[in-house]
Amino acid sequence: MPPVLSAQDYIDGVLRGDRVMLARAITLIESDAPKHQALADEVIQGLLPYTGKSVRVGITGVPGGGKSTFIEAFGCHLCDLGKKVAVLAIDPSSSISRGSILGDKTRMEELTRRENAFIRPSPSGCALGGVARKTRESILICEAFGFDVVLVETVGVGQSETTVRSMVDFFLVITIAGAGDELQGIKKGIMELADSLLVTKADGDNRSRALATRAELEQVLHFITPVSPKWRPRALACSSLEGVGIDEVWKLICEFVAKGRVTGLIDERRREQSLEWLQWLLEQELWRRFTQNPNIVETWAETQQAVLAGTLSPTAAARRLISINTQPQV
Repeated sequence: MPPVLSAQDYIDGVLRGDRVMLARAITLIESDAPKHQALADEVIQGLLPYTGKSVRVGITGVPGGGKSTFIEAFGCHLCDLGKKVAVLAIDPSSSISRGSILGDKTRMEELTRRENAFIRPSPSGCALGGVARKTRESILICEAFGFDVVLVETVGVGQSETTVRSMVDFFLVITIAGAGDELQGIKKGIMELADSLLVTKADGDNRSRALATRAELEQVLHFITPVSPKWRPRALACSSLEGVGIDEVWKLICEFVAKGRVTGLIDERRREQSLEWLQWLLEQELWRRFTQNPNIVETWAETQQAVLAGTLSPTAAARRLISINTQPQV
């Protein structure tokens, strides 16, 4: 059996750059086992003073937009610049089997071989937000390890995927040209949160269409209220296969970071994100305690049946359950 590790073992391993300990630390914080949760909290608390120095980039996009292909090209470009890059790639979980393919490592073969890169595929766990439930903690561990850039790839574009905005500095939304109505392919709610829109597959016969779509998106962005008055989002185009335009994406992110540090935008976002994270954790814990209350367990099925039968309104049912929840447990 493998040795039982203490919180300090995990902390020391991550801080000294041990990749095995990095992977084990992320596995620990992803565990739902009660015996691991307290240990995971201790590890995160111990690493907290060493976090916050990376550039956090969230990447989402339309289906078939080539997110993984772009991330590999972009990650390799950053490695060539001497950057240490972590990729937290979220694969969708089945709502039936709860399983996940976790295939991003196989789709990023070249980046996987880079010494300065680390790719961690994680199941979404059917969580809203297109990100794994413990993605925020994983970001902190990667920062403590010393990665300069942390890329978070979401499951896909949609209203629920906007959760990634609440954990990154820069939010990049990927789209493509030549797939019907490009502007309808991105929901307005996502565009309003984007720090940049990126049209991929700008190569071959598709190059002119991609550039035209980029110009159209640039015009659209002028009519959308930016998520922050301190940054005006822009549209770019690139070819991940040819490596064209990849450097422009990094230059834009660097411009954002430089401006964000001067204006206080990045610090402001991170403070807001910490409070949002606290609220989310409280909601999760309160729901867990609510559903495990013996008084609720005893009446849960009966209340649900009454709602389904139409003899009790959902509003009245909720109030009844809340009242029961506050009663002393027998």
